[in-house]
Order: sequence, then C-alpha cells, then structure tokens
Amino acid sequence: MMDAGRNEDLRTLEALLFSAAEPLDLAAITARLPDGADAEGLLAELAAEYDGRGVNLVCTGERWSFRTAPDLAPLLKLERDVQRRLSQAALETLAIVAYHQPVTRAEVETIRGVASSKGSFDALLEAGWIRPSRRREAPGRPLTWVTTQVFLDHFGLGGLGELPGAKELEAAGLLDTRPAIAAQAEREIDEPAAELPSEEEVLPEPLVLSDEADGPVASEDETRNLAAAAAE
Repeated sequence: MMDAGRNEDLRTLEALLFSAAEPLDLAAITARLPDGADAEGLLAELAAEYDGRGVNLVCTGERWSFRTAPDLAPLLKLERDVQRRLSQAALETLAIVAYHQPVTRAEVETIRGVASSKGSFDALLEAGWIRPSRRREAPGRPLTWVTTQVFLDHFGLGGLGELPGAKELEAAGLLDTRPAIAAQAEREIDEPAAELPSEEEVLPEPLVLSDEADGPVASEDETRNLAAAAAE
C-alpha cells in the first residue's frame, strides 16, 4: 500500500502537470516537488496510471505533459466556418482575372488604374481562386493569371460562360461598351503618362466573403459585386 507521503507527492505532480501552460522538463518538476521526492519514479508511476485512459502522460523531447489519447483524436476534431476578409482591391483583381483571363498583372493594373499590391494576389492565391497560367509571348514573357475550379464552386458557376454577360452589365449601367484594356489604351494616348496611385490611396473598407469553397455558394449580391468590380 502506498504511504501517505508518496501519495501526496503523486497528487502534487498530477496537479502540476495539469496546470502547466507548457510541457515541463525533469528539472522544473523536481524544483516544484517536496524535497527528496523521487521525480522520475513518480512520473513513471503516474504515466502507468494514465495508460489506456482518455488522457495520457507522455514525454516528448525530455518534457512531460498530458495529451489526448491518439486514438481519440478524430472524435475531438472540430470544424467551423471561417470568414475571410477580402479587400476591395482583391475583389477587383479577382473580377478582372475572371472576365479578362488569361491576363497579366500589368494588364490588371492598367484596368484598375492603380498599382496592385502583392497582398491582393496573395489573398486570392491563398483562397485558391486564381492560379498562374502560361507566359505571354511578349517581351519579358509576363506570367498570365486565370481563375480556378474553386472559384467556380464558390460562386455557384457551372463555367465561366455563366458569369453575367456584357449585355446584362450594360443594361445595369455597369459596363463601358468598349473593352477595358482598349479603353485604357485610348486614354493613355490622349493623356500624359502618370504614375499609378497605390491601392491604399484609393480603396474603401474591405468586404467579407465566405472562405468555405465546399460550403454554400456565393450570394447573388456577391456575384453582382464581382461583375461590378470588373466593369469599374
């Protein structure tokens, strides 16, 4: 039968490990136990007591901690919807890629009229909505960008042909009847070249779009916003 002193040491060790914010090494455990306590023996005894239970005492990298039993991990997995804040810059970039693909970054900047930050493309890449495609057969061989299947899934589109068309956008007053790139090129001929402003100088507050590609598709408002951003 375990003596009262050792039983109290074991209880102290158990409480210490449960309350620790991070795994503890033998030195840290010994320093917290009463003088003369057999830290190594107590750890082995406590580990044996928790063996086969829902929580196990394990040693990783010479540090001790309580961990959920590995075979129970799938039962404790939690899933939740995450809302990703998509900036107006990223929304406009996505819309231009969707309607003008394959399109280069320089062409995106020309259509938007501002210098695109790296973050706009990074956000769309992270969401899986755009991907790099072939290089353009032009000086410097710039990389082109296209949308992905994840983009179609999110917006509930069977294909790019289901995006709102030019006639629909014109009827809504959202579309310049001239192609965007050609229109910008004409403006550049008539006006002196000027350095494009940065996104921070012209953009409003970010929008919020769902980050769940396999969840509910985008609302009609989101699709209209996408079309409007492409037309601006």
